[in-house]
Amino acid sequence: MTRKTGILPGQRIRARGAESNPAGRFEATGREAFDDGWNMAEDDHLVATDVRLERPRSALTYNRSPDLPFDRSINPYRGCEHGCIYCYARPTHAWLNLSPGLDFETRLIARPGIAAVLDAELRRPAYKVAPVAIGTNTDPYQPIERDHGIMRQILEVLRAFRHPVWITTRGTTIERDIDLIAAMAAEGLASASISVTTLDETLARKMEPRAPAPKRRLQMIRRLAEAGVPVRIQVSPLIPALTDHELEAVMEAGRDAGARAANTIPLRLPLEVAPLFRDWLQGTFPDRAARVMGRVRELHGGRDYDPDWGKRMRGQGLWAELIHRRATLARKRLGLGEGLPALRTDLFQPPPQAGDQLSLF
Repeated sequence: MTRKTGILPGQRIRARGAESNPAGRFEATGREAFDDGWNMAEDDHLVATDVRLERPRSALTYNRSPDLPFDRSINPYRGCEHGCIYCYARPTHAWLNLSPGLDFETRLIARPGIAAVLDAELRRPAYKVAPVAIGTNTDPYQPIERDHGIMRQILEVLRAFRHPVWITTRGTTIERDIDLIAAMAAEGLASASISVTTLDETLARKMEPRAPAPKRRLQMIRRLAEAGVPVRIQVSPLIPALTDHELEAVMEAGRDAGARAANTIPLRLPLEVAPLFRDWLQGTFPDRAARVMGRVRELHGGRDYDPDWGKRMRGQGLWAELIHRRATLARKRLGLGEGLPALRTDLFQPPPQAGDQLSLF
């Protein structure tokens, strides 16, 4: 059985989002930590980040979801050190026999070599170009990218092929790659979405313990926009009775920083995320936990989450319709569109490599 980081009852985990580390849904057995009297750790426990390397066999992941505006994506990393308690990608760690809880943000998988795999996949004669999304599962610019540089290698391949890319992040390391992203954006090949959940820095630190502060993310929008990169501010997830009152203010702050578009998606709590979020909510905001979860269930047909296509990204019922109308009116008032200009696909061309027959013209 895969080892789990032990968390004793009453023990606090510093600078992490999850407060527990339950076994993944595919594991036959679980493990529960208990105090046998020999534990000498202090109440505040710092769990180090462990990064393992994976040799990727493929780079592009395809989907057929009618809820998504893209059909392919790239994941440079598995797990995310930002530790956002609400992250809908947490359940993917269960496929690795790791916990969607603390393991998801402390036991990470980096995929060096994925850029070379991507190069080979884009050269296949049957490949048909379409925009690729990066950052729709775990953040490609999470802190470990500073050490591994995998995202920059991917961008270098995409630029060489003149392949369109849509990047979603809340990580400041994207500023390191503005030279590549801006060059691609100048040809209509790149755009970025920056996620800003709240303008309240205290709340952000509790929900997203290792993500940049809201003001810093707005600065990222400004720097990307000044470089000519089309930017959307993504007000997601919108959490009822916790952050929903900030919707218009966050959109306006994004517009003032240079965003051209704005969008919002209500809170989603698939599989193991629901109990993790409920535990965090009860421990952090016990006075409003029942109200928040009541509104969440109203949004998802009486459940913590409704995974049905057409509902999971928007919700259902009166509250979902109210949020949709508020977002529509705010975009109109602020001069923001819901989407960014379509990326070009007509420039795609595999670059020559050693041994290729060069054209005479």
